[in-house]
Order: sequence, then C-alpha cells, then structure tokens
Amino acid sequence: MEALRAEILYHNSRYYQFDSPEISDADYDRLLRELIDLETRYPELAAPDSPTQRVGAPPLDKFGAVAHLAPMLSLANAFSAEEIREFDRRCRRWLGSETAVRYVVEPKIDGLAVNLLYERGALRVGATRGDGSVGEDITLNLRTIPAIPLAIPRLENDADRKESEAPPVSERIEVRGEVCMEKEAFRKLNRRRVEEGEVPFANPRNAAAGSLRQLDSRITAKRPLTTFCYAIGTAEGTLLRTHAEVLRALASWGFRVNPLVETVTDIEECIRYYHRIDALRAELPYEIDGIVIKVDDLALQERLGAVSRSPRWAVACKFPALRETTLVEDIIVQVGRTGVLTPVAVMRPVRVGGVTVSRATLHNQDEIDRKDVRIGDTVVIQRAGDVIPEVVEVVKDMRTGEERPFVMPETCPECNSRVTRSEGEAAHRCIGMACPAQLRERIAHFVSRGALDIEGLGEKMAAQLVAAGLIGDPADIFCLSKEKLLGLERMADKSAENLLAAIDRAKRPPLDRLIFALGIRHVGEQTAKRLADAFASINALAAATVEELKSVRDIGPEVAASIAGFFREPANLGVMDKLRRAGVNAREAARQKAASLAGKTFVFTGTLSRMSRSEAKALVESLGGAVGSSVTKTTDYCVSGNEAGSKLEKAKQDGITILDEETFLALIGGGKE
Repeated sequence: MEALRAEILYHNSRYYQFDSPEISDADYDRLLRELIDLETRYPELAAPDSPTQRVGAPPLDKFGAVAHLAPMLSLANAFSAEEIREFDRRCRRWLGSETAVRYVVEPKIDGLAVNLLYERGALRVGATRGDGSVGEDITLNLRTIPAIPLAIPRLENDADRKESEAPPVSERIEVRGEVCMEKEAFRKLNRRRVEEGEVPFANPRNAAAGSLRQLDSRITAKRPLTTFCYAIGTAEGTLLRTHAEVLRALASWGFRVNPLVETVTDIEECIRYYHRIDALRAELPYEIDGIVIKVDDLALQERLGAVSRSPRWAVACKFPALRETTLVEDIIVQVGRTGVLTPVAVMRPVRVGGVTVSRATLHNQDEIDRKDVRIGDTVVIQRAGDVIPEVVEVVKDMRTGEERPFVMPETCPECNSRVTRSEGEAAHRCIGMACPAQLRERIAHFVSRGALDIEGLGEKMAAQLVAAGLIGDPADIFCLSKEKLLGLERMADKSAENLLAAIDRAKRPPLDRLIFALGIRHVGEQTAKRLADAFASINALAAATVEELKSVRDIGPEVAASIAGFFREPANLGVMDKLRRAGVNAREAARQKAASLAGKTFVFTGTLSRMSRSEAKALVESLGGAVGSSVTKTTDYCVSGNEAGSKLEKAKQDGITILDEETFLALIGGGKE
C-alpha cells in the first residue's frame, strides 16, 4: 500500500506539476483502483494523505468562516503599457530611485483564489478569499483536487537539506493559489451536462467557482479542477528572500506552479512579456485575463507595503477585452433599490469570450447621448474586465435610417411615480416611496451575504414577499409568521420553519453589517466597517453630525452628508424603530481607545493562547498600530507566543523589544473584551 501510494503521488507530480505524464490515464486509474481496494480491506492501514482521500465526503449544511493568518489582498489594475510604467515609477519613488528593482512576471489565471493552511506538513484548512480577511471553509472540496498536495514532505531544519532539495516547511504555512478548469476539460464537462439534460456552465471560471461551492464534496470530486499556486501568506521560519525562491519552493513541495513564470530585470521586459503572453492567450490550455507583475525582493515588498486593500509591490495588467458586434433590439429601463432608473440594451444574443451576451447596461441618459446609441443600431460590445458586458461604440456606417433614439421616461415604469433628475447628477430617480422595484431591491440588499445574510431569503423570495404584500420595509421581515409564509408558493412547514429560524439568527448582526444592510447611499462594506469602528452603536451613528462623520477616515463631505441625511429622514427613523421593537440589536463594536500605539509596528511569532493571530492584529490596528509579517528595522515590538520561530531570534539580534503574551495584553489594555 505504501509503495502504491508513493507511485501514485509520483505520477500525480508528473501530470500536474511537470505536464509530462509517464503512464496512460487507464494505467493510472488501475493503480488507484488497486489502492482503493486495499484500503477498503485494510482501513486501519489507510493514510490521511492517501491519494484515495480525494473522492469527497457527505454534504455539509453550510460553509463555515475561516480567518486568514495573513490578509489576501486584491491587486490594483493596469490596462496599458504606460500604466505599467507608472507602476514602476511609483515603486521607485517609494523605494528611492537608486534602488535596483527586479520583477517576477506570471500569467493571471482566470479562476478562484484560495488559501491553503498546512500545519506540520498536513493540509488542515482550505478557504476562499472572501473579503480578504475571512473566507469560507471549503476544505473538503479542495481536498478532492489532485493538484493540491494533502501533505508536504518536511525536513526538521535547513541543515538537514541538500542543496538540490526543497527548503524546510514551517510549522504553519499558508499557500495561495488559483483554482481553475482547463478549456478542454470544461468542454467535456459541458458536453456531458448537455447529454444528461443539465444546464451547461457559461465559462471555465463559473464552472470552477460553482464546483468549489458545492455543499456535497463528492460532486466537486467529479469536476476536473486543477490549481496554480503563486504565493505564500504566512510561513514562520521559512527563510526565503525573493518571490522567485517562493515559487521554486512551492514547486519543490509538490504544488503546481505556472511554467510561464519569468524573472526580469526592468519594466520594459515586463511590457514585452505582457504582449508575448497576450499573443499566446488563445493557445494556452487554461483561461487567463492578463499578467501579474511583482517586485521580486521580499524585503522590498515589505518596505513598499500596501495601500487600502492592494499591495504597492504588485499590479495586475489586464488584457484588452474581447469584442463582438450585435444589434440593439430594444432599450428598457430597470429601477434599482435607490430609485435610480438604469437603461439596459436588449441585444441579439452573441458569444463574447465564451459567454453568451444579450444585455448590457447603458448607465444613464448622458452615456446614451454621448455614444449616440439608438434602438436598431449595430454596436460593438465587450466584457469589461472579461466579465461585465458593455457597449463600446455604435457602428454608424451600418445605420439604415430606421433606428429610434431613446429618451428616459417621465414616469417610473414600475409605479408610475414622477421621475426627477437633480442638478449636477447623471441619474434619473423615481421619487415614489412605495415603488415595488425599489422595495424588492432594498429587501434583497438587506438580506444579502454582506449584510444580514439571511439564509433562504434571496432575491426570488424577497420578490414573492413583496408581491404578496407581506413586507413593506426591511423591518417587516422580522414580523413574518409561519402562517403568513405557508401561503407562499412552494413553501412547506419545514422550509417555513428554517426561514424563520434564519431570520431569528439575524437579529444580532455585527454592527458594520447592519450599517451596510440599511442601504445608505455611498456606504459600501468597507465604509460600514469604518463607521462601526468609529461609532460604537447604531444610535451613536444616527446622532452623529456631518462634521463628526467627516472626521472618520475615508469619509468625505458627500458621504457624510448622505449618512446624516439618511438618519434625518422620518421614514427611515420609523424603520429603525420597527427594527428595534422587533428585537434587532447589532453586536456593538467596542469603542476604540485612544490611538496609543500610533506609529508602532508589531511582529507576531509563535502561537498565542488567549486569542488568534488575526484577533491580536485587529487589536493592534484598532489602537493605531501596524503589524508586519517579518522583523525589519522599523519593527518596534516582537510578540512571542508558544513555539516561537526564527522571527524571535532575529528580533533578539536586532535589539528589538520582546513581549510575551501577558506583557503584550498589558500594553494594549487587557486584550479581548
């Protein structure tokens, strides 16, 4: 059995890492069947990292949440050679023009980003990117993907290693990668789905994302998923100096790394690589939508740091969107949750980059007038960022004279209320307070994943509740009864009970989620978090003045005015009162103490006993401090937990103040509430 496992793992590496299989698929399947048979007969001899563990497990009720040890940042975008050069200029300005900067360039895989946490060499947790800090636990699904090692061979220390061998793996290491489905595998999967009477997937990325979000991992195991790994998150004690070394280490540990990765010496080489990969794009066996440029030196990455949610040391260079021509058959109007009327082009269906497109937003009347889009026009369309369909331009040479200009209606198509346009705004708005379109959208937003996240209450259910007259505002959700729900289509006893239980669980949301759920104009998820940090309760936020709101980081005059105006509106205050009376009470954020750690940088090593690493980081940042991933000249404190790694030794060598957990908690004022 051990010999079989070793042989299968070897062939896995030949197939997934080196794209050089030595045996046929049939021979590989024969080896796997033999191992499955032996493990069935002798289950006590089955290994936890056996290749047979990829068949999946019974369904889960719901995915759990996983906090990443290091944030999974999103990348800023560049769309031209000049924007790529500007990225280089920004790096040099930040580092000093005399600093030599070398880059690593790699294809940008069009898939789903995941984080793989290994402890003592074994895969423990796999998660989606989520919001960058917290993702969804999809470990069982990720374990079914053959290209993901279930275990990494470990050496005790660097001294045991020969020069040709892999570097040692730390106690805990996060490996980041992209899960995707290759083009030919995608085509075969869709052919099979059509033959079996199922709806085909729109594109490989959707197929990969849908496969990873299966509650039944046995379904995922049947999908032809693969990965490319491209980074390490947290890796205590792993002494790597460059991103190129990181990629070589990942490959040596058994991870699949893209073979087209290159190290280059200047930005012009990056641009030449960009054009070369763009020309290769159609020939590659997997989908890409650009390249990624990263500063190679990890110490320089540390110096560059991040801005907002993006690192300064990397940029995603997107390829031009794929374009096609089609006919605008009609222009209709959709009404959103804030009352904005959005014109939408209804087009003759056309495939763009593997996806059938039949509608595209035209944004507003000004945009229609600027592009001179008319009903009956032939237009060029593209998928912006290879995702969102948009009309690029009108092919005016193909006009026949039968085309009809579009004019925004004077009354709302949903409720016949008057439509207005404020001075200085591009948007037309319905002013009807009882507009059913606004209510449907407002309810759908209120219960969405980033807001109160009420399971079972999606857009369709929200539309049903509004149409049945059961809810007239978000607070009415918490007044629903089983008797009312049973009157809805396809609503049985059990489903009604499940929905009511989910509604009851949503009565104690985090403060930032409740703020976001209210649908205040200009207040997205990040702004809601800023407000929750600054104001300890919804009542404190409602009482805040414009000046107080403007003092919050990233809140400008327009956003402040929008928030203050929302809480001055009597109808909104009435809904807030109904929510309180229904028992909705946000988990109030602890008030921030004075920024006592402003200007101080902390580095953590080892395991803390009273809180997780992410919780400790959040505490430091809430007090104005910063948290680094490695010990540098700018580090002020090294917090040492159990089984501290090499960071502790480096901190001692550099004369940096060492704090044990108790001293750290005393410094920040007691830690967790």
